[in-house]
Amino acid sequence: MPKLLRTVILVILLFTSQMPGKLVNDSIEVAPGQLEYSGLTIHYPLDETLFPPEIIAPTFRWKDDSEGSDTWLIKIEFQDEKGRMDFLSRSRVWTPTDAQWEAIKQRSLEKDARVTILGVNQADPKRILSGGRISIRTSKDEVGAPLFYREVNLPFINAVKDPSLIRWRFGSISSKTQPPSVLENLPVCGNCHSFSSDGVLLGMDVDYANEKGSYAIVPITEEMILEKSKIITWSDYRREDGELTYGLLSQVSPDGNFVVSTVKDRSVFVPREELAFSQLFFPIKGILVVYDREKGTFKALPGADDETYVQSNPTWSPDGKYIVFTRSKAYHLKTKGANVLLSEEECREFLKEGKTFLFDLYRIPFNGGEGGTAEPLEGASNNGMSNYFAKYSPDGKWIVFCKAKSFSLLQPDSELYIMPAEGGEPRRMRCNTSRMNSWHSFSPNGKWLVFSSKANSPYTQLFLTHIDGNGRSAPPVALTHMTVPDRAANIPEFVNTDPHAIKKIEERFLDDLSFIRAAHQFQLADDIDRAEDAYRKALEFNPKNSDAYNGIGSVLIRKGQVEEAFSYFNKALEMDPKNKAVYFNLGLAQSEQGNLNEAIRYYDHALAIDPNYTDALCNMGVIFASMGRDDEAAAYYDKALESDPTHIVAHSNLGNLLAKQKKYDEAIAHYKEAIKYDADFLNAHFNLGLALLITEQYDEAIVHFKEAIRIDPNYSPAQVGLNKATQMNKRK
Repeated sequence: MPKLLRTVILVILLFTSQMPGKLVNDSIEVAPGQLEYSGLTIHYPLDETLFPPEIIAPTFRWKDDSEGSDTWLIKIEFQDEKGRMDFLSRSRVWTPTDAQWEAIKQRSLEKDARVTILGVNQADPKRILSGGRISIRTSKDEVGAPLFYREVNLPFINAVKDPSLIRWRFGSISSKTQPPSVLENLPVCGNCHSFSSDGVLLGMDVDYANEKGSYAIVPITEEMILEKSKIITWSDYRREDGELTYGLLSQVSPDGNFVVSTVKDRSVFVPREELAFSQLFFPIKGILVVYDREKGTFKALPGADDETYVQSNPTWSPDGKYIVFTRSKAYHLKTKGANVLLSEEECREFLKEGKTFLFDLYRIPFNGGEGGTAEPLEGASNNGMSNYFAKYSPDGKWIVFCKAKSFSLLQPDSELYIMPAEGGEPRRMRCNTSRMNSWHSFSPNGKWLVFSSKANSPYTQLFLTHIDGNGRSAPPVALTHMTVPDRAANIPEFVNTDPHAIKKIEERFLDDLSFIRAAHQFQLADDIDRAEDAYRKALEFNPKNSDAYNGIGSVLIRKGQVEEAFSYFNKALEMDPKNKAVYFNLGLAQSEQGNLNEAIRYYDHALAIDPNYTDALCNMGVIFASMGRDDEAAAYYDKALESDPTHIVAHSNLGNLLAKQKKYDEAIAHYKEAIKYDADFLNAHFNLGLALLITEQYDEAIVHFKEAIRIDPNYSPAQVGLNKATQMNKRK
């Protein structure tokens, strides 16, 4: 603890009508001599904090270990001849008034101001019980640009269920109140955004129609319109491949002429129960593709298009000559899951088995879209850590990036590092907080860096740090006035424009397909009431949308309103007699009602429209197997597997049929195929265990019974099978 000058506070001072925070008369008496004081820790600001000149007054917070302290003197000493400023507080927090803070900033401009906080008790005010000291100063460097950022409700699964609760805000750090919301009530997902370096163009991920890979590119005006003519889709890159593309972490080029994104992508995307870190998300497959705005074309970036790797999270150098991106070996999950919400069991190798996934930073020349050789960036690659979220300083001198033990987004241990842009020895930045430092952006003048952290709350907050010419950062400045307690603030980005340049962003691209996509998301999240609402909104846009009628019918079936559901299915067929999904749902509904012949009739209709409709083929197999018509059932399962060799239910059901016929070797082969594509398929593990038990392969049977118990510890048949296999194995 530094030595503090002992201050004797006159009794009359503490018992006057002075209110907390009010300036105290400079005539406070000071006793000579020095003593060491301890027991008081100033939590905020931190020692040597550097404030931007336009920042509003912070709230000073401290912890006092002295049980007797009930009043605190805040003493601020400056390097001028005007004397110190003294304030009183009856609580462990204190916020200067606007006038007081302006005076403090002016007197600490590029000069340290020493802040001393002393704890006393009103009953004996001459006795100093505790003390702590820091220094602060105000920078001459303004931030000089407003922030654009997103507010998300937590846990993240709630935002997925209802994206309309997400908001985007835009405003200056000098604002005394939270910046206004410029975009909200968007019923489809909106995600990553970026701006051209001159602040005239916004690029933003949005779900449009039935295209998850849609992306809006909009000129910045006070009233911005997200309309169909401003939307592209990354799915247009080699659409003939038939691969799903989301278009992850897209970035507009500094000149606004290009956009680069991850396409042909797959990701681990798992909702989690912990509020602070309620999702695990990172890409495991993808290449970089560039959209040329002038030509309206999509082209893979040579050197960053190797499908044996995942290449993602691109960022442009300020001159547009280079792109830095994350790279790792592409990975195929043990489950069939891809870019949809997965369960923790489906990703157990990462969540429970300790498997890591590390990214390295690579740099590649852009070369007008012709690319070149991608090379690892020294200092941010091959270091046994995961390196990601690279950002260039506006002068091109530095790169700030995140480093964590594994993965990328939302890592509790992620910290910010800075290194020369061409690579070199990285330095841990002084601004790092105790928990999750990520999502960062330089101010246009390169003097300040904004980033997100969860140091103070499970709801992500925004922080600011000054970067000097040598790449040294100051302790973090909390932008608490820009966030609210029940929303996570993320993806902050400084925009090189006026704080009033964006007043409203309005969508005009929503149509029936947008609401159908939203309804599908609600159904995936098992929120059938909101799914029904979204389907009905789709009908408001297009009363002839067959898929909307079909969706309402499927929801009503789940609600047990069968008769009403059939009326919607019939309406769907009236709108589109060749909608195979309607016939499938009718078949499923009739099957669940026990009307097997009617179910067969509807499935036949679906298969007449699409002979390779695997789910319909599989369900036909189930019906014929239940009717004892095993040969016909097997034929349908075989046909389903010809259409989709990875169809786990077809493999499992065919295995059951073969086991019934005592063709155990063939059954075992199909069970293993099902498990190959879904390592957590309970029934496949259990039935495989039974087949192995019957064929006296006890060791392997034990393995699969244990797997079934791991997946569902309450599944008693697996425990019975395990006991039997263990007994038989001992008798061998």
